[in-house]
Amino acid sequence: MLKLFPIVAFASSAMAATLTPPPKPQPPAQVATRFVADTEGNTARYRIRERLVGKELDNDAIGETSIVSGAIALDKSGKIIPTESGFTVDLASLKSDQDRRDGFVRRRLLVTDTFPSTRFQVTEVKGLPSKLPTSGTQEFQLIGNLTVKGVTRPTIWNVKATVAGNKLTGSAATKFTFADFQLTQPKVPVLLSVVDTIALEYDFAMTRQTK
Repeated sequence: MLKLFPIVAFASSAMAATLTPPPKPQPPAQVATRFVADTEGNTARYRIRERLVGKELDNDAIGETSIVSGAIALDKSGKIIPTESGFTVDLASLKSDQDRRDGFVRRRLLVTDTFPSTRFQVTEVKGLPSKLPTSGTQEFQLIGNLTVKGVTRPTIWNVKATVAGNKLTGSAATKFTFADFQLTQPKVPVLLSVVDTIALEYDFAMTRQTK
């Protein structure tokens, strides 16, 4: 009998493991607050420091688009619900003060025929109180994954937002290098230099959805 004890013990343990029910799947987080981007009042832009031939001073190359969609969803504890939080920007509609630059950005830098949009998937918020105020200005950070030209990288956005009832307005900004997203710095005859930093800015206007 003593020789059989290890086998019996092993069999008993295996049976107990078999009878142990698997953990129950957690229910999806319930949305307590959702802000949705308005159809008007949203502008996304890039800003790159450059120097053109024949110019004595550096200049900011700025391209903008108003075709932005997205939403922010929070649970009752103030945490982001990633599956329902994010923003999409139409890149093919970016417009600067120079048609030549716009053509270069669309055809060679961002290849918008293949990658027509960029997506920021929000995964976390820092610095925002769990109970959102109904008025006033808040500064906080949105953390998530930004996808540009098929490359996805973690990104932090610094946000300044003003709440007025069901309206949320403000601005968000982040920076990264060309290499971060495997982009090639422009080299064209009219361009003397380009700083290796791209700033992205988003002026937003959102409305709280009511049930």
